[in-house]
Amino acid sequence: MAQNAAVLQAVERLGYRVTVGDVAAEAGLPLNVAQQGVLALASDVQAHLQVSEVGEIAYQFPRNARTILLSKSWRLRLQETWNRIWRVLFYLIRISFGILLILSLVLIAVAIFALVMAAQTSQQGDNRDNRRSGGGGFIFMPRLWLGNPFYLFDYRYGRQRRPREKSELNFLEAIFSFLFGDGDPNADLEERRWQTIAAVIRNNRGAVVAEQIAPYLDALGQGWSREYEDYMLPVLSRFNGQPEVSPEGQLIYHFPELQVMAENRRSISVPQFLQELPRRFSQATSGQVTMAIGLGSANLIGALVLGNLLQDQVLVAELGGLVAFANSIYWLLLGYGAAFLALPLVRYFWVQQQNRRIDARNSQREEHAIALTAASPALQGKLAFARQFAAQAIVTQDNLAYTTEQDLIEQEAANSDKIDEEWQRRLRQSNP
Repeated sequence: MAQNAAVLQAVERLGYRVTVGDVAAEAGLPLNVAQQGVLALASDVQAHLQVSEVGEIAYQFPRNARTILLSKSWRLRLQETWNRIWRVLFYLIRISFGILLILSLVLIAVAIFALVMAAQTSQQGDNRDNRRSGGGGFIFMPRLWLGNPFYLFDYRYGRQRRPREKSELNFLEAIFSFLFGDGDPNADLEERRWQTIAAVIRNNRGAVVAEQIAPYLDALGQGWSREYEDYMLPVLSRFNGQPEVSPEGQLIYHFPELQVMAENRRSISVPQFLQELPRRFSQATSGQVTMAIGLGSANLIGALVLGNLLQDQVLVAELGGLVAFANSIYWLLLGYGAAFLALPLVRYFWVQQQNRRIDARNSQREEHAIALTAASPALQGKLAFARQFAAQAIVTQDNLAYTTEQDLIEQEAANSDKIDEEWQRRLRQSNP
């Protein structure tokens, strides 16, 4: 399903007239997968087949191909509906963590207040001064943390306000971002990798050397494996490439099917090397992160204070209601408060480690790009040999031998002059 969607999106981006090579290059798909996807899509939406005089094939899709597919396939309609539902559900999941934090804080504060007031009332009736003084201490702690979680920041910086950062996240979304981050920025890395490699091949008219592809790969191997350019095998397999050997014994790589296009397109701008994006701890602003830390700290400290007060189970039984409910889920409140601060802390160090690895991979690919820029005489010889195989074939409307858009008799009548010229050419060749 995902590959079919990729084929349809590639067809739409390319203007609905494509070759298999166009789709494979645009979507970064293996050629055999692209061919199967194009044929299946052409069959479903009744696309037209166009064959050039030299046997190259292009497909002309209707511009309402997506609408036709949706009207025919209940699976696609169901997928579209589920995608809309999932967007709403995922948003509710994202804001639920912030809502739970607020509810937890409110429940803890109310339970603490009820227990402290009940304890003070009991103390006043029994005239026990030591417990009364202890009760006042419990009130101070929640006020300190719930009243102003930024008091340390204000004291350190003398209440000097920094320019406010802009964030696309509201507070509840920022809580989720603080806890879990915002996803992998390189989730589409493989798609970008193969799209870029295909663009490099096409920009060089279907013939390249390994050094031109190396800046977009990760593991090039060691020793003989790297010397023999084994890392090019996945590229050859994906795009049906053919190795060619120069008289000096050097390898270049030729991709005939990527040399055929439905129309003449300009060279695609590609980066010098494939660059992975660093992971961000959170898209929330520093103010939102500070607020999340403050509320999380207040929640954890409040849970610890509540746990101390809940030791008087007789008082808890007398109060009942929210206090009894808080007592029943106390370990859940404490666990949530601890996890709220522990999870981002662990994730912070994990993000730093991942970014170090990303920097190392980016540096390796950049080194390959620098080596290509400062090409040695041997590499320049390989590039010159590769250019001998460079070619480009365009399946235009002028060189069509057959199309399913017209009846065969009408096509023969329209192309009668061209057919006569072909017969005359063959007669001249047979009778020198």
